[in-house]
Amino acid sequence: MNAEVPSKVLLRGELQSRMACSDLAAKLSQHTGGEVLFDRYSRGRYATDASIYQIEPVGVFIPKTEEDAVRAIELARTARVPVLARGGGTSQCGQTVGEALIIDNSKYLNGVIDFDRDAMTVTVQPGIVLDHLNAWLKPHGLWFPVDVSTAAQCTIGGMAGNNSCGSRSLHYGNMVHNVLGIDALLADGTEAHFGAIDAMRDAAAPRLRALVQTIEAVAARHRDEIAARYPRVMRRVGGYNLDVFHPQSERPYTADGSVNLAHLLVGSEGTLAYTRRIKLKLSPLPKAKALGVVNFTDFHRAMDAAQHIVKLGPVAVELVDRTMIELARNNPAFRPTIEKALIGAPDAILLVEFAGEDRATQLRGLKALTELMVDLGMPGSVVEMPDEREQKELWEVRKAGLNIMMSLKGDNKPVSFIEDCAVPLEHLAEYTARLTEVFARHGTRGTWYAHASVGTLHVRPILDMRRDGSAKMRAIAEEAAALVRQYKGAFSGEHGDGLVRSEWVDWQFGERMMGAFCEIKDAFDPEGLMNPGKIVRATKMDDASLYRFKPGYREAPLQTALDWSAWNVQSNPVTEESSAPGTGGDATGGFAKAIEMCNNNGHCRKFDSGTMCPSYRVTKDEQHLTRGRANTLRLAVSGQLGPDALTSEAMHDTMDLCVSCKGCKRDCPTGVDMARMKTEFLYHYRKKHGLKLKDKLVAYLPRYAPWAARLAPLANLRDALPGVARATEGLLGFTARRKLPQWRGDTFLKTCSPKAAGTREVVLFADTFNNYFEAENAHAALKVLEAAGYRVHIAQAKDEARPLCCGRTYLSAGLVDEAKAEARRTIAALRPHLERGLPIVGLEPSCLLTMRDEFLAYGFGEDAKRLASQALLFEEFLAREAKAGRLELKLKALPQKTALLHGHCHQKAFDAFKPVQTVLALVPGLEVKTVESSCCGMAGSFGYDPQHYEVSMRMAESALLPAVRAADADTLIVADGTSCRHQIGDGAQREAVHVARVLAAALG
Repeated sequence: MNAEVPSKVLLRGELQSRMACSDLAAKLSQHTGGEVLFDRYSRGRYATDASIYQIEPVGVFIPKTEEDAVRAIELARTARVPVLARGGGTSQCGQTVGEALIIDNSKYLNGVIDFDRDAMTVTVQPGIVLDHLNAWLKPHGLWFPVDVSTAAQCTIGGMAGNNSCGSRSLHYGNMVHNVLGIDALLADGTEAHFGAIDAMRDAAAPRLRALVQTIEAVAARHRDEIAARYPRVMRRVGGYNLDVFHPQSERPYTADGSVNLAHLLVGSEGTLAYTRRIKLKLSPLPKAKALGVVNFTDFHRAMDAAQHIVKLGPVAVELVDRTMIELARNNPAFRPTIEKALIGAPDAILLVEFAGEDRATQLRGLKALTELMVDLGMPGSVVEMPDEREQKELWEVRKAGLNIMMSLKGDNKPVSFIEDCAVPLEHLAEYTARLTEVFARHGTRGTWYAHASVGTLHVRPILDMRRDGSAKMRAIAEEAAALVRQYKGAFSGEHGDGLVRSEWVDWQFGERMMGAFCEIKDAFDPEGLMNPGKIVRATKMDDASLYRFKPGYREAPLQTALDWSAWNVQSNPVTEESSAPGTGGDATGGFAKAIEMCNNNGHCRKFDSGTMCPSYRVTKDEQHLTRGRANTLRLAVSGQLGPDALTSEAMHDTMDLCVSCKGCKRDCPTGVDMARMKTEFLYHYRKKHGLKLKDKLVAYLPRYAPWAARLAPLANLRDALPGVARATEGLLGFTARRKLPQWRGDTFLKTCSPKAAGTREVVLFADTFNNYFEAENAHAALKVLEAAGYRVHIAQAKDEARPLCCGRTYLSAGLVDEAKAEARRTIAALRPHLERGLPIVGLEPSCLLTMRDEFLAYGFGEDAKRLASQALLFEEFLAREAKAGRLELKLKALPQKTALLHGHCHQKAFDAFKPVQTVLALVPGLEVKTVESSCCGMAGSFGYDPQHYEVSMRMAESALLPAVRAADADTLIVADGTSCRHQIGDGAQREAVHVARVLAAALG
């Protein structure tokens, strides 16, 4: 059955004790042009994927060319080091972790090699991301339809390795049905094209001819066992696809019944060969879609209805359960979308999509769905969504399903190990009901979502893998397996085998087929070097030494600067209630828990929209990814990177390019707040290493600002005298390639004179930047507010000495104590206004929103909460007043007819960007266009650092600056962030203005 591991392979635990690793690193550096990452921190970042496992690799190699990859495999073979190919690292079952040389294809090997529009085929490298490929294909009216939920980050190579399926597999099939050929490299260096078996029999290479003969012989010898053991459901991705010779599935591998050996590699998880190129079958883009959302008050009825709904001919029937619905409702990014789909408080919903060439046909399908639900006794249960924009938004919520589920706080998390069991559709309702009973017997419940149309549901029991979760996992898996066998289903239906299900391949296929799989593995890879331990000769799913949270896992004691107690809650898996904070590794126990909210789903790798993660978008390095930073922090606080890792230079390098954009706070489905984590890290790092002069100049700016303003001409000499900027670059730490903001003597607080008139009152908070550098913005805001009939109070310090400050500059340097002092001072000054319920209105997003975010992490109690609830950006306040019918603002048309709007990262993170569009739309005749951009790249003082300048400009050039340059000369460029305006001025030589100035100009 499970034959012994070939003796030539170095066993787990021996690799690190041998010189082979260091020798391999040296030879890779010498003989390839790729990136060689063998340091402890890099290995740690690649030790995990989206599964529960963690295995430190030998090293990481990032090939720049296909030849680099070939050479790396040759060198690894000589060193007898296993090889593991990796794409996005989003595998659910542990396929992409192992004690091997990891070859990361995603950074460079991601091109389109060949395209035939007429034949509807494309050949790609393995590292290309599915969404990127489909964006490339869209102008040609084609797409690759295996549309998995991780389409924004998963690679085609990874999808082929797992035999991915996707939401619309009912119509388009699995990955295996859409792959036409694979160019692969065997472990011994043999290059081969895997395709039609007839052509492969005539291959020139004796090694390849012998391999084909072996495969055919194994399949012929086990033909009866294949017929007896392979599940006949379409969703079967376990083991090797030996049934390419004798298909058992509901859907054949090829239309004409021929054998294509590329289909044997699909689903093999990199255990047979390294994939160099993949030829794919494409499909026409549907010209029309219609979506019906069926609301169910009972989960069982939803499951039972699926078998009837599929008879209507939809392309997808997807489940979203109550847990996911409620978590989506609590996420500001998803709340507006999910609310449109609901009728009352459903226990589950089914997303039913009809798609094709003719819109009328799809609308008839939608009508038929509504009529069917009446026949099934559920009239009024369907929300019809014919609008494609609304459909797309709802599908994005569904795609984020797994990650939304993982946003449960505490140690109880949905665990992936039986989530892909597939059963015939007629048994789905009964199967889910009985599985729910299994969960209850083990004191837990499951979260459910996914592919109701094909009998595959991603069910994840909520377990605590630090404590008793491992034992429960084994027990639940055994009972679930018995149910799957009873219903003649497949134990692995989509996400593959990996570490968590490979031991169940034996259970599913039996001893004879397991022996056949071992023969196939050995024929391809005699020395067992290709991703060992997956599918055959596997470890146990509950081998605790492979877990991310291994026995004895603990965080080092840490006295945190910020309050992280909100993350230290425990969700009860049965009642869904949350308990009070428990014990943890820091003063509140929550810092480590906040870090662990990252479940490695890789959503931060996306490029199509949103803000996250701007530095990764330009470097494409795992180190500069939100996931990479979170993993490094987790390893550091748990002592896995050695003593003092949290305050090390390597950790500083990891966090250095985080621009604190807050994009992850909104875009990450689990709400990872890396900006706040960076503040916590910098607090500890600065305590050990101190501050550079540049950091002091930025951090303490609010303290010395009054003096600099009095001496503005002198303070501005750096940019007034030729050569001074260059001469002081090394000393001051500001790049000579940028001009600094110009100090003003006529500050806003010094020159403003608010009127005492107005029936409604509001408080205007003038931040440091709009007071000392761009007073015209604050004057414009005052003018607009007064024109709208408000009596404006100017926020002033109690002693009327130094102006108030939010403390943001201190936070950027990790000086949390100084930031808290500024916050206390601000709260004390604003308390009388807060007690009267007055809105506090600010202009600079990063400053005002600090009051809604970081102020709550200082432990200031109700005062901070009250300020957070009453603090509004200028545009938020006006939009709120307009919606309530209280805004009396008479605006006139401007000479400019178009405004190009760039959103500040914090506006996007706090859902405060749409109000800018709303208030600009108040200007008669003004067309507002938005820039779909990530961070502008300036990010406070980040872009002024000489070492950050190039990265800063690359961030800006990715979308923002090209859009500004393309705008007509008479187009208004609008940006509310002071850093954004400076970046636009530096990079595009265009003036950008605050929305307050636009409205003030429209007053006439």
